[in-house]
Amino acid sequence: MISEEKEETLATRKTKGAKGGGTIRQRPDGRWEARYTLGINPGTGKQIQKSVYGKTQKEVRQKLTAITAEIDNGSYQEPCKMTVNEWLDIWLADYQIGVKDSTAYLYERQAKLYLRPALGNIPLESLKAHTIQHLYNSLSQEHDGQPALNAKTIKNIHGVLHKALQQAVLLNYIRYNPTTACVLPKIIKKEIHPLTDQQAVQLLNLLKGSRYEIPLTVDLFTGLREGELLGLMWDCVDFEKGTLLINKQLRRSQRKGGTYYFSPPKNNKSRTITPAPYVMKLLQTQKVQQATQRLLAGPAWEDSGLVFTNEFGRYVSYRAIFDSFKRIVKRIGLPDARIHDLRHTYAVNCIRAGDDIKTVQSNLGHATAAFTLDVYGHFTDDMRSVSAQRMEGFITNVLNL
Repeated sequence: MISEEKEETLATRKTKGAKGGGTIRQRPDGRWEARYTLGINPGTGKQIQKSVYGKTQKEVRQKLTAITAEIDNGSYQEPCKMTVNEWLDIWLADYQIGVKDSTAYLYERQAKLYLRPALGNIPLESLKAHTIQHLYNSLSQEHDGQPALNAKTIKNIHGVLHKALQQAVLLNYIRYNPTTACVLPKIIKKEIHPLTDQQAVQLLNLLKGSRYEIPLTVDLFTGLREGELLGLMWDCVDFEKGTLLINKQLRRSQRKGGTYYFSPPKNNKSRTITPAPYVMKLLQTQKVQQATQRLLAGPAWEDSGLVFTNEFGRYVSYRAIFDSFKRIVKRIGLPDARIHDLRHTYAVNCIRAGDDIKTVQSNLGHATAAFTLDVYGHFTDDMRSVSAQRMEGFITNVLNL
């Protein structure tokens, strides 16, 4: 009587040498090995053979059956020998074309702090969804003296790993992207804090005569992002048409010793806005004040073309305008207020004034109206309630109730 092992070997040896053929044996260390043939090397004329391993004969037989089927139908791809670390090195170095410098830096930082320590030594092909899920779960909890990360940060880390592994799928290094099966923690939307009318009045009063009165006032009445405000150029200001072209933003590299540079606006989309006439008058005043500064600076003046500059015509740093803003909002009892809250204040007041969401989206430079609704939807709810009250008043008058 022929044993199962003997029978397996005889059966598989019938196809030895043919593409997709294979043999199974038990190794001296107790593990089982299946060897299969990929074909003939045209250079040497020898067989191209590979192996798969397992703890049992059954496990190896199943692997061999699956592989030979893939070879037969043309879907087979060789196992990738790279580790996650090695692939991240390649992806970060070669597949960031068109990615903003600040974004590329964040990718590198998140890979260094979170992905490499936990997953770096795992073979790329062996990375499983549950291993990644375990990492996400651990990051959401306090451990080893490290605070828990919030859901948005974990989503960003997931985004980096997902992009890296998706590129590996496209290159046939792995068959599927294991991050697609992971479950992310729910992001709790932060409440926005626009200034009240009274707070806006207090802010404007305290800004009068200050160094950054005009840029901060313009920001309050246009809703520009801080980088868009500081990156606004005179050639983008059309006084005849009363429009501003928002086609760039001033950014500061987050790398050590990072310098300032210009980049396209968020979402890489330029937009033209038509601010209130008062804003255009403020910009005319800024032009006059800048001309005076130019005369005082003399040869030290740098003609940068920027609307808002320091005393030598160079860009205004984020830190300088931030410090000035924080000193003022602290005086009106809002120590936690941010310059970005001026943008929220503008948006909310546009909605209160009756602007439709599509117009607000366009002025703010949001990618979609749905995003604008998501951020400011509760303010439109309040408006609907007020609208219903107005309609009730109209009905009462018409029907003489």
